[in-house]
Parts: sequence; C-alpha cells; structure tokens
Amino acid sequence: MTDTPREAIHVLRQALLDYAGRWPKEAGFEPFIALLDAPQDPFSRSRLAGHFTASAWLVDRSGSRVLLTHHRKLGRWLQLGGHADGDRDLARVALKEAEEESGLSGLQVEPEPFDLDRHWIPERGAVPGHWHFDVRYVVRAGENEDFVVSEESLDLAWRDIRALAEDAGSDESMRRMAVKWLQRG
Repeated sequence: MTDTPREAIHVLRQALLDYAGRWPKEAGFEPFIALLDAPQDPFSRSRLAGHFTASAWLVDRSGSRVLLTHHRKLGRWLQLGGHADGDRDLARVALKEAEEESGLSGLQVEPEPFDLDRHWIPERGAVPGHWHFDVRYVVRAGENEDFVVSEESLDLAWRDIRALAEDAGSDESMRRMAVKWLQRG
C-alpha cells in the first residue's frame, strides 16, 4: 500500500501502463492515464466530469464462480465495487467494497488491475450523469463463501464464470472479464 498521494498516483500510472502491456488488444486505457493529471481530484465523486471507481471480480476458492450483485440503483447484475472517495489505492478500495457489499471476510486482492471499464452513469436525483473510470481487481474468497446482501444490492449470487462468458444477455463488461478469467487458466 502507498504512503503519499503523489506516490499512489505514480503507482497507479505504472499499473495502468503495465495493464496496457498485458492486454494490448484492448483500447481505451489512455483516458485513465489522462484522468490522473486532472486538475480537480479524480478520486473524488465531487468531480462530476468523471472520477475513479474500483471494483472486485470476486472469485470463489475454486476459481469457477464469481459473486455478482443485482445492483440496486442500476438494476443490472454487475461486479461489486464503488467510489474511491479520496483513496488513491484502488486495489484497497476494491477489497473494501467487496467486504462491505458481500459481508465476506478473509478476502485477498491481487495488486494489479484485471480490467478497465469507462462507463456512463445516468443522472440520479441531484447528481448529473457522469463517467466512472472503473479499475477492476481480482479478489479471492477465503474459507467462508456465505455472503450477506447489503443495502446496495437487490440480491447477490455466485455465477458460473464459463456460463457468464457465454451469456449473450449479460453485461458486455461481465462477459469480457469472464473470458479474461478463463484465458488466465
């Protein structure tokens, strides 16, 4: 984990560049790099033009299932995650969100980004529509896989990753992460 905001931004910049090297066929990492240099804090949700979020590709012990949330606000099955709220260590944010939204303990996060996804969040109440620059990390479940549904979710469910990769009705980014996971072996 990092010590200073400047050091944390340097670590994240390098992690994003490393990600681009691991996934050269994926486009779109450049806006994430550019966001790091934004004059207004890109780790704060008050930056309404767009800000960083972090998510967890939370896999079970066998690596064959992923825990998804039926997202209360968006009404879709997605990975667990949330706002950075000033924390520049997005791996830590992903782990914290996974713990809070699943009720699981003993989780472990892999330090390098697993997926990047820039997506539009529609207007909701007084909050105008804005971009989420979501940095996603693999989080592994511990011994206990008995989740608890939080207020942020309508439901949670363990989903078979292979079936998710083949589900044309699933969110495109969910299918992309499932395929990536299966390619990892």
